Amino acid sequence: MSTLFQKTTTKWAFNLYSIWLFTFSDLKTIVLPSTAFGLFNATAASLNPTTTLPPPSQILHRTPLVLLWVWINLLPFAINNQRQPAAIQEDALNKPWRPMPSRRLSPTAAKTLMLVFYPLAILTSLALGNLAQCLALIGLGYWYNDLHGADASCLVRNLINAGGFISFASGAMQVAIGGRDSALQLLGWWSAVIACIVFSTVQTQDMYDQRGDAARNRKTVPLVMGDAPARWTIAVPMVVWCVMTPWLWKSSKVGYVAPVVLGLTVAVRTLWERSERGDRNTFRIWNLWMVSVYLLPLIKASEGFLVEGWLRNV
Repeated sequence: MSTLFQKTTTKWAFNLYSIWLFTFSDLKTIVLPSTAFGLFNATAASLNPTTTLPPPSQILHRTPLVLLWVWINLLPFAINNQRQPAAIQEDALNKPWRPMPSRRLSPTAAKTLMLVFYPLAILTSLALGNLAQCLALIGLGYWYNDLHGADASCLVRNLINAGGFISFASGAMQVAIGGRDSALQLLGWWSAVIACIVFSTVQTQDMYDQRGDAARNRKTVPLVMGDAPARWTIAVPMVVWCVMTPWLWKSSKVGYVAPVVLGLTVAVRTLWERSERGDRNTFRIWNLWMVSVYLLPLIKASEGFLVEGWLRNV
């Protein structure tokens, strides 16, 4: 009996770890930044005295639900992406620890998992009140993976990425505030700005993946334009966005610090650090910069909240 229990436990641990590996590299790109966006922007909106949103304390209590929603919607997309033959070939070069190139799972088993988790993602989204973002992610995932939208054109690739980022981010915010209001309506123009930022700078992730992308003939910005010109397509928008985003929020000097410092760091590193390892670290900083941009509405709302409280006490 103990031997059977041990074998069963080992098998479950192996399978659960395999599932975890599908999303591991996207924790820094999607799961944590999207969760941060949802919590930051929901809290900022709740500080507006004209809204009927739950208070910040209730929003923070929903953090596990936000994380769950982002991860459960990311998982089937990641499985679908990584089970493709060209993706397995690419990952064998860049990420050999993933379940497919390491042969922890077969493509058939991965497809079965995907077909299990897509309905789970839909049911979770129904329960949490943000089915629209879930369906948008399924559609974008089909375009990206099955119709090879990410391979044929760098512009289409960036467009799908922009749609995915804003779907994850607004979906996370929707979970944070509950189902009483529309996150997209509350975000308004800010969601369009985020989409434009991603569309114009997300090729940062392609700089260190050039070997694998070339192996599958994927049309990314550095492979279409060349390495040197591609770096300028990142550096120039980064300089613009790191100043423009706090300006759009009419931020105080405090609001400029993190976006400007991190944004300029990304721009300079993109031009000077041209090794695969350097580009990988630059992409990590880009993700951190995105979180600093996501924080801007909360900084602005907090400043207004503090000023209003001070005026009431004068």
